[in-house]
Amino acid sequence: MVTWRLHADKRQAALAAFAQMTAADDKRDMGDKIKLIGRWHDFSRGGGVAVYECDDAKAIAHWVLNWSSFMDLETTPVLDDAEAREVGKNRMAGTA
Repeated sequence: MVTWRLHADKRQAALAAFAQMTAADDKRDMGDKIKLIGRWHDFSRGGGVAVYECDDAKAIAHWVLNWSSFMDLETTPVLDDAEAREVGKNRMAGTA
């Protein structure tokens, strides 16, 4: 999961850069190792959240650097319900 907060003085430039992008541009920006699950924008607060699927932390790091001049970004690994249940069952059973 990636959350972001736009730099106040970069809001218009970030919006202009993002608005002109096509879906193909967006895919090129993310690269081949990142799959976008969903992205939500909070215009009133100048931020948002996106959920991606990716097994390569370097690919995510590379992608967020593409936007770091416009915003502060945080990346957090998250699990869906099935994955979280699996972790819980493994922990309760004493396995990794």
